Amino acid sequence: MTVTHDDTAQYLIKTVSKRSGVKSDLVRAWERRYQAVSPVRTSGGHRVYTDQDIARLKLLNQATNNGHSISQIAQLSLDDLKQLIKTEAVTNTLQPELNQTSIRDKYHIAEDYNVKCYGAVLAFDAQALESHFENAIVELGSEAFIELLLNPLLSKIGERWKTGELRPVHEHMTSSVIRSLTYILRNNNPCPANAPRMIVSTPIGQLHELGALLAAIMAELCGWQVTYLGSNLPAEEIAAAVKYTHSCALTLSISFASEDNIVAKELRRIKKLIGNDVAMIVGGRAASHYQGVLAEIGVPNILGYAHFKEILKQLADQHYATSNA
Repeated sequence: MTVTHDDTAQYLIKTVSKRSGVKSDLVRAWERRYQAVSPVRTSGGHRVYTDQDIARLKLLNQATNNGHSISQIAQLSLDDLKQLIKTEAVTNTLQPELNQTSIRDKYHIAEDYNVKCYGAVLAFDAQALESHFENAIVELGSEAFIELLLNPLLSKIGERWKTGELRPVHEHMTSSVIRSLTYILRNNNPCPANAPRMIVSTPIGQLHELGALLAAIMAELCGWQVTYLGSNLPAEEIAAAVKYTHSCALTLSISFASEDNIVAKELRRIKKLIGNDVAMIVGGRAASHYQGVLAEIGVPNILGYAHFKEILKQLADQHYATSNA
């Protein structure tokens, strides 16, 4: 704990994150983008926060978990935030059915946003696309947003890119907007200390990381402790990360197939290095191109997010059964 000239600001971000329940990178994002809190800095340049900052972050966290957009509530006073939470608590108790969106409704909502988002992509309007995405996350929740909106939208973009309706730059713009929203999509609830651990990356030569990033977010939402490495890593580095983190699973994303044998060799090499005690999962748009080598090394190819979640649940159940034995 470091004290500045303002003796009410005394908590470093690690303490603030632990007490408020908001991850450090999300605290920084809310501060940078929405001025939700305004820490002061020590002479050494460290951010320090007050008890009131922690209280605000707790309430903002609860409100966003209830479906509110941070952009709409970040500037509310502490009293207004308390009143918002209190009012919703009463409503949820008296009319819980009003707060449940059926799967069918979510499909319809996602379809509507798909049209809006694709229109923004076609118009090359990053600001409109980001706004549509933020609203969709609030209405659908992170999991449904990824499964029902983002996955079909990215498939459509890929198809229209092949037909010439879109250019590669449209896909790059979309990927950039999605990366900027990662802090919203990520699971903000801390995992238990004994939660299963996973490494997520792409093998060498696979430069597109969006599929891996979304897989990492989905695994976090399913209760895993995830270390995301980014893209284009050689087998030895991926295996080293698995060892350092004591991970019980490794997920790889393959977005593009190539005629050379590099990816196939890397997949075999990774599997050999991590051994049979670590589950290896492979997905992505081009994963089916390597079905032969995946079958050879006994690695499942993810057939979609539902299949991925099913595999994660099975592995988590095995992990907890073993750790509790």
